[in-house]
Amino acid sequence: MSKDKATEADVDVSTKAEWHARIAAPSLEIDKERRTEFTTSSGLPLERVYTHEDWPRDASPAARLGYPGAYPFTRGATPSMYRTQFWVMGMYSGYGSAEEANERYRMLLERGQTGFSIALDLPTQCGYDADHPIAAGEVGVTGVHIGSLADMERLFEGIPLEKVRQIRTTANAIGPIIAAMYIAAFEKRGVSIRNTRMFIQNDVLKEYISRGTQIFPPEAGVKLSADVIEYCARHLPSWTSLAMSGYHIRDSGSTAAQELAFTFANGLAYVEEVRRRGLPIDAFAPQLWTFLGGGIDVLEEVAKYRAARRIWARLMRERYGAQNPEAMKLKIFAYTLGGNLVAQQPLNNIARVAIETLAAVLGGVQTIATSSYDEAFAIPTEDAATIALRTQQIVANEAGVTGTVDPLGGSYAIESLTDAIERDVYAYLEKIESLGGAVRCIENGYYHRELGEAASRYQRQIETSERILVGLNAYQSDEEQKIPVFKGNPETERRQIERVKALRQQRDHTLVERRLEELAAQARAKENLVPGLVEAVKAYATLGEICETLRGVYGVYQTSQVI
Repeated sequence: MSKDKATEADVDVSTKAEWHARIAAPSLEIDKERRTEFTTSSGLPLERVYTHEDWPRDASPAARLGYPGAYPFTRGATPSMYRTQFWVMGMYSGYGSAEEANERYRMLLERGQTGFSIALDLPTQCGYDADHPIAAGEVGVTGVHIGSLADMERLFEGIPLEKVRQIRTTANAIGPIIAAMYIAAFEKRGVSIRNTRMFIQNDVLKEYISRGTQIFPPEAGVKLSADVIEYCARHLPSWTSLAMSGYHIRDSGSTAAQELAFTFANGLAYVEEVRRRGLPIDAFAPQLWTFLGGGIDVLEEVAKYRAARRIWARLMRERYGAQNPEAMKLKIFAYTLGGNLVAQQPLNNIARVAIETLAAVLGGVQTIATSSYDEAFAIPTEDAATIALRTQQIVANEAGVTGTVDPLGGSYAIESLTDAIERDVYAYLEKIESLGGAVRCIENGYYHRELGEAASRYQRQIETSERILVGLNAYQSDEEQKIPVFKGNPETERRQIERVKALRQQRDHTLVERRLEELAAQARAKENLVPGLVEAVKAYATLGEICETLRGVYGVYQTSQVI
């Protein structure tokens, strides 16, 4: 060993500042050659190295971190996590008719899926029957069309509902109606409803922010979502009555902190509404979940999930006085971000989804849905959906990350990023509250402005190649990567229209009219509508008829803010 190398190797460094001055500073030019700034995908600055000096001085590691399954649940919602049972592997799927979607669900269950998420087409999500003019060309395209109890019965035909660990749906503006259809369908089949585990997204506020499938004005939307939460708390304790949704917010271009802050602000709006009805927090908070986007920035994503659990636990205990630990635990459903998938070199998306899945597992989530590599083109083919499911199974069984809880806990980098995200989320929550809360921030355009600015930054980063997307703005190929793409059945819409027309001819018209009149009266009286919706659904009132009845009471949302 030369004298110079020996001297360099023997340098004794005791502080981060000393390390930087004596060892790191001379090599800073190397960093500058690669790029001028190192950040997470959300823009959080990344230190060149993290040490014990980055640990908060006001708490020891033991006090700061805690333990899995113990408040504030930073390290996991349960003590054993995946050592006891893997997360629910539930794919988002559904298309065309109820029979076609049913066939896909059966196939995925046979291949090892433990839950499934019902993708609804746009007419269903927006409350229109298949024969409504506005539904033309959209029936069964982005999901399955569910226009009545008859469709729901077809959807579940032959599926062992009591054995599936989790059945989810994207219903938001129509959340109470879909819940009523579930209840009616189970009762007709003789299924014990209390033994089922339905998971209703039911978060309408994020529709106004990021998707646009809202129907009624925001305050009416909050009321209807709260109806489901209240009803489930009183009658269906095994159901998930709300999944506060950050996924669509993140897919609209938000940062990780915005995703959590806007999601929690929306969630608190529902919590406040239900508490105003006299339910204590411990009576309904255990049934609440969150639905977050699974991004590809591994360090940031792991920190995000950990920060989310800690923030929610503190909000429930410190703000609302929760005593039941189950009311403080945030259960997380992560769906790998579709916005990260690109059409160029689509097979690369398999790698992206695998990384996003690994990040979610390292972050300790309870349910994962994996995107398919062809989703930049259309809804998944059967083969693509199978590969997406196999991705989860490989991570669960082969990656070696499920044997210990919170494997990255205690990492200086992870803990620093967790703290940074937590600080940013609280700052946003304070801002939202100062503006009057979630509903006011929808009405005054605050959410839209914040998301617009974040999305613009993201797009600029892609256009300037500051953010590299392999195959899109770097490492491009002249050879087109051809893959089979799902094509819907053009006959689906025609058959669905025939079915809804036949249904209207066969049912008891007088009973349907009476049930809809009763529902309108209950809405005007500000009653919980779930029982009335169940009765209307059992009479085979259609989704469109029910929504039209409620539009007559609540009106239709029309934005007026300047964004």
